[in-house]
Parts: sequence; structure tokens; C-alpha cells
Amino acid sequence: MSTSYTIVIKLGSSSLVDEKTKEPKLSTMAMVVETVVRLRRNGHRVVLVSSGGIAVGLKTLNLERRPKHLAQVQAIAAVGQGRLIGRWDALFSQFSQRIAQILITRNDIVDWTQYKNAQNTIHELLQMGVVPIVNENDTLSVSEIKFGDNDTLSAITAALCGADYLFLLTDVDCLYTDNPRTNPEAKPILVVPATSQVSEGTLGVKTSSGSGSDVGTGGMTTKLIAAELATNAGVNTIIMKSTEPSNISKVVSYMQSRESATTSANGDIEELQKLELLSLQEGDVPLHTRFVADKKQMHLKNREFWMLHGLVSKGAIIIDRGAHAALTRKNKAGLLPAGVIEVEGNFHEHECIDLKVGARLENGELDPACELETIGRARCNYTSLEISKIKGLQSDQIENVLGYADSEYVAHRENLAFPPH
Repeated sequence: MSTSYTIVIKLGSSSLVDEKTKEPKLSTMAMVVETVVRLRRNGHRVVLVSSGGIAVGLKTLNLERRPKHLAQVQAIAAVGQGRLIGRWDALFSQFSQRIAQILITRNDIVDWTQYKNAQNTIHELLQMGVVPIVNENDTLSVSEIKFGDNDTLSAITAALCGADYLFLLTDVDCLYTDNPRTNPEAKPILVVPATSQVSEGTLGVKTSSGSGSDVGTGGMTTKLIAAELATNAGVNTIIMKSTEPSNISKVVSYMQSRESATTSANGDIEELQKLELLSLQEGDVPLHTRFVADKKQMHLKNREFWMLHGLVSKGAIIIDRGAHAALTRKNKAGLLPAGVIEVEGNFHEHECIDLKVGARLENGELDPACELETIGRARCNYTSLEISKIKGLQSDQIENVLGYADSEYVAHRENLAFPPH
């Protein structure tokens, strides 16, 4: 009996809407629907992350370009999102496949209870045999609460539903060392082992900083960021071409046979790419880039992922190296005021802040010559003003300074989160 997987498929605006004419790419959408239905019939659970609300709204309102004013963009999204989900529903209904629309912003998951509610909703829909279609709620989003792009949203969605695979569909077949359209010497990067750092520099990748089209907001850089987020949450991530979504089934089958075969090149990345290319050719599998999530490593716990990637940082606390060692040991401690050197920004209690490591001068102040290193995030028991008053003190001095002591800790250990190394 074949293994059942949870699969998240992300499509960008450029995959769903023609950049020049702004007409819908109905053939691509139809192929995506056929692929999703096939995966469902094979026992897999599927979530779609679909961009395109604003792009569809532009066409509906006969507008050439995305306006600059936020209110106009939100109004266009309100027009386009309904038409977009209507197209998906019309196509899926041909196969009697039920769908559900989920529109979210970061504001919808800033509270742990809300995050769990979103998670439970997706799980229930999948249990019911429904295909959730997720998009950012551009009608209500502002810059402070936006995910930034749907690549990031898809990675967070994959973590939310505990996905096995995240497919990022784009206009290229895989990741390259350079733009293959302009550089014939560009080489494909077909597999990125779990032990590799996902970044442009370490992979030898050159990418543009912005979107590749007028209708989209992402680019290859955002896909690298999404791949790092997803693999940190234990989700295998694949970049592949959107014009042939039917290849997803073939890639899933291929990956099942290759899960334990990504370390056969003895750490030689170039040799690994050659072996992978040969394997793809032998199996008649299309080119794609596979970012492997190391299932043997301890992945981010659900709550830690939420703190690191679901929340927006409101400030920072700078701690000394002794506190850093205590917070990151196997049986990590909570953050005591004695370990705090300085506070950055203004924030309330329980808001998310960055944790940075610095060095103390002899007088206990922050050494300005020491470069700060961001090591994780925390949700504090006190406000920035209160922490500024008790920094460097012992816990039994808190009440004397503040007149009360809600906790001996600046942040409890369950409210600390650190990215995997």
C-alpha cells in the first residue's frame, strides 16, 4: 500500500495570469485541477496556495498596472479574489471535488490560539476530503501585517498542516547557478541536501531581487527563503515549472525512491548534482530542484516555528554570552534579568522580540564595538520600559525596582525559540 502524503502546491500570479494580456491561463489552472484530483484519488491530502486575486482584479477593472495607493490595491483585490475562487470552484466542480477558501494575514495568527485554530481548520478540511485554497487577504492586508509574498505564506501553510512536500511552481524548471536564458553555461541545481545552508551565496546562485513579472510579487530569492522556512519545519520543498503541473505526481513517486539517496556523493555538491541528473534521466523525471528536509534531525516544534516565522518582531533584547549559553543548552533555562544588557525598541508584554547576543563592558553596559548576533526570538513577561529598569539585576530585586514582580523571568523557556543549526 502506497504512503499517503500531505502536499502543498503554490502557484504564483504569473502562473495563473498572462503578464501581457492579463488573461487567465485557464489551461494551466485546468491541469493543476486535474493533478490535484489525481493526487487526491491516490490517497494524498492536497492544499493549494493560490496567488492571483489582484491580477484578476486588474483585468476585471481594465487596469493596465497595479496602482501604488494601498486602498486602490485592496479594492482591486476585493474584486479579483471572488472571481479567482469562482474559477477554481468551476474547474474543481467538473470532478465533484469540494474546495474551501482560506484568506489570512499575519494578524490572523499572531495569537497562539488563533494559529492553532487556523491549523485545526485546515486539518478538518483535509479530513473531510476538501481541498483548501489559501491566499493572503490582500483586501485587508497592510505592510505591517503582510507575509510579503505567497512563497512565504506557502511555507507557513506547509508548516501549519504538517506537510510532507511543498511544491513551488514557477516559470523555470529548476534552480540554476545563473540565468539560463542569458548564460548558456548556467548549471542546474537539482538537489540541496538537508545539511546545506539554503541561500544564494552558499548555493552559488545568482538571482534578481524582484518579481519576474508585472502581476507577481515574488522571485527566486523569495523561493529560497520559503525553502529554508519549510525545510526547517521538516517539509521537503520542490521548485519546478508551472506549465506542466501533471509532473508533480511523477516527482512525488521519484522522491519516495530517493529519500535516502541524497548523501551518496560524500558531501561533494557538484558530484551530487551529476548523480541526480543521471538519476532523473534514467527515471524520465523532469528537471526540478529538491530541498531535502532532514527527518533525522530535531525539527522546530510547532510553537517555535510560529514564534520565528508567524509573528512580527516588535523590538529586541541584547543578552550576554552567559545567558546565551543557558538559553541554548539541551535543558534550556528561562531568560533572567541578570543576563540582559540592553533593550531596543518599544514593546508590550507578550509581544514578539528578537534575541541578540552582545558583550558587556566592565561597567555592565553594552560594548558598542562588539557586533551583535541575532540568535532567536522571545515573548517577554515585561514591557520594554520595565526590562530597561531591571536589566542586569537579580530576580529577587525586581519587586524593589518595579513595585511588583509578575515573574522571576524576563521570558519563560517555553516562550523562547531558536532556529535549527
